[in-house]
Order: sequence, then structure tokens, then C-alpha cells
Amino acid sequence: MSRSLMMASPTRGHEVLDHVVLSGHSLVKSFGRSRALRGASVELRRGEILAVTGPSGSGKSTLLLCLAGVLTPDGGEVHYDGRRIDRESESVRSRLRRSEFGVLFQFGQLVAEMTAAENVALPLLLEGARRRDAMSCAREWLGRFGVEEFADQLPGQMSGGQSQRVAVARALVTGPAVLFADEPTGALDTVAGERVMTELTRVARETDTAVVLVTHDARVAAYGEREIVVRDGVAS
Repeated sequence: MSRSLMMASPTRGHEVLDHVVLSGHSLVKSFGRSRALRGASVELRRGEILAVTGPSGSGKSTLLLCLAGVLTPDGGEVHYDGRRIDRESESVRSRLRRSEFGVLFQFGQLVAEMTAAENVALPLLLEGARRRDAMSCAREWLGRFGVEEFADQLPGQMSGGQSQRVAVARALVTGPAVLFADEPTGALDTVAGERVMTELTRVARETDTAVVLVTHDARVAAYGEREIVVRDGVAS
């Protein structure tokens, strides 16, 4: 059962922030003859918002996908909460992404045929939650991002900023320990992007959720508490 369903408020409580919850060491990843990562290393502490910046094609998105278990590195190691996960099977890593990790992409990737509430409830339903409980929790999370009034609307009936806030709620509804956000405001105008980032970082801090924030935008990177730069597949 998701942590967010077991608590009156979807909050884990404050934990020691210097604890390293996720790390990648000497990560190497190639696509054919193109090497995206060339020994990149990074550590993420519990509750920390880490901005990962760098020019287009530098390997920052590949780094995020390796840390999230979407891709397996060709070399190096990924550890989550003291456990090496790059050697785990795809099914185990998928389960981590449904329960311990939240993943947010530039365009949200909401299911077009499902309402906002159903989209947010989906991760809970996949984990076996009862529909009534999942929908109630989904509406609560929509309220936290100021879009509860759109709970019964389809993604096509909402603006880009509204849809992205729904996507953020879906990424956080399971109470993940780590949120991976890849260019979360890239498809939004400045005002909508600032609102999404303000609400995302506020809720992440309230719930002690660590965030890996990949962006090329200095204004978005400024929401991070620490910044690393990826150049030619190496993080510094």
C-alpha cells in the first residue's frame, strides 16, 4: 500500500537530510558509437533538490534515466538507499518507479482518455489500492497543486500548465522518496513554468522528497539547492 494512502496527509515526516538516498558512480552509457555518459558520478541526499544542468546533448537526460532505472548503464553502479539497483531486473526496477520513485517528463504524458483524477490515481491503482481510496487521494493531491476543479476533465480540456500540474501530482501521489523531473517546464510559458516549479518544490520540501531536476534553463535550475553540470558525459 502506498505511503500516501496510509497517512491523513501525504507527508513522510522529516528525516536526516545528509543521508545519501541515491547515487551513481562512474556511469558509462553508449548508444551505438555515441557515448552519452563517460564516467559520470552523482550523489543525492534525502530531501535535497538537485539541479542537473548542461548543454543539449551533454548526457544529463541519460544520467537521469540511468539513475531512475529506465536505462541500465554499460558501466558503473547505481545505488538506491544502500541497494544496488542497476543489476536488478526490469520488473524490479519498474516496481521501484511505481512505488519509490516518481518520474516527470517535459510533456507530462498524461493518458488522454482518462480524467485528471484518474491519471493521478493510476499509480495507486497499479499498486493494488481500492479505487475509492485512490480517487480520494488523487483529488487531495490535485488540491495541493491548485487543479482540483479540473479533476473530472480530460487532459485535452486543460491548458499546458494545468496538465503539467496534474502530471506533477501523479508523480508524487505514491509518496516517492525520489522525484526525477526531466525538463518539467520545457513546454510551458514563463508564468506557467514558474507556478509549476514553485508548487513542485514546495510540496517536495513538505514531504522530504529528493528531486533530480534536469534542465537547461537557469531560472529553473535556481529552484535547486545544489547544482551539478554535465559536459560531454561527465558530471561536475
